[in-house]
Amino acid sequence: MSTLRIKTPRVFAPLLQQARYKGAHGGRGSGKSHFFGELWLEENVSEKLDFVCVRETLKSLEFSVKKLLESKIEAFNAGDYFEVQDRRILSKKGGVTIFEGMQNHTAESIKSLEGFDRSWFTEAQNATDKSLTILRPTIRKPGSQLWFDWNPDLATDPIDKLLRGPVLPPDAIVVQANYMDNPWLPDELRAEMEFDRSRDMDKYEHVWLGKYRQSSQARVFKNWTVEEFEVDASATFRQGADWGFSIDPTVLIQCYIVGRKLYVPYEAYRVGCEIVDTPDLFMSVPDSEKWPITADSARPETISHLQKHGFPKIRPAIKGARSLEEGVEC
Repeated sequence: MSTLRIKTPRVFAPLLQQARYKGAHGGRGSGKSHFFGELWLEENVSEKLDFVCVRETLKSLEFSVKKLLESKIEAFNAGDYFEVQDRRILSKKGGVTIFEGMQNHTAESIKSLEGFDRSWFTEAQNATDKSLTILRPTIRKPGSQLWFDWNPDLATDPIDKLLRGPVLPPDAIVVQANYMDNPWLPDELRAEMEFDRSRDMDKYEHVWLGKYRQSSQARVFKNWTVEEFEVDASATFRQGADWGFSIDPTVLIQCYIVGRKLYVPYEAYRVGCEIVDTPDLFMSVPDSEKWPITADSARPETISHLQKHGFPKIRPAIKGARSLEEGVEC
């Protein structure tokens, strides 16, 4: 098919070389699956190759990569070179492409794939160690290749340990690709990316930049930004205080709410703040002595000291059962 011309984004160019392992990881909108789909098309119109496209779990072909491959055949006007059947795709060169769920296989049942030329593991972040262990030696034909694309989740995931660890398998090429590497990023995806970037940086970095998911839930709020704003003079201010211990700072936060937005115009904090210095620290927040302060009840002597030194409206927090959990859930 000499008239077939497929443009490859620069980030994927290394994967056009011969290699047993080919991997592409990164965030959404990078075009990873589209690259491999077009590479599948290019190889199948040139020679006889048997492909197995796998996912960890395949409940229905409707949700497999089969639809992507059908769209590539149509987009490049390559229908004369393929016969698309219900459960497989045949090439006019004599090759076959099938679709499997690794979860359904054992070391014994997967032996039927020993003669295949290519395996393509899509959404490989879901691959178990067992699946990778039985798949890799099964695809053993001379010149055979194993392809993987995935959106990283955790550094401990089997695919990341295999293809992003300190030692790669022999003859492996792995690239990272994100939305900015995709010259054909749809406007709809760009708008979704910009929305996430504007309100939740952790989500943006994980979903769109392919960074590992942050498992820590230490931060109560994630959808926050730092920017200048006019303080609403008519607002009802709320203040909260926490007492430092060891390397933790003593803190006073002043805030107010408008609609569903929480504004924090002022804060004061100091590590190693002595009790006698705490009133001066809190006075650095404008009008802090005029508004009530809810303070950590663990230090009643500090609260008493502040009440006597300029902050008569400070009071201890009332902590009921599950108060921490409920605060996070709100």
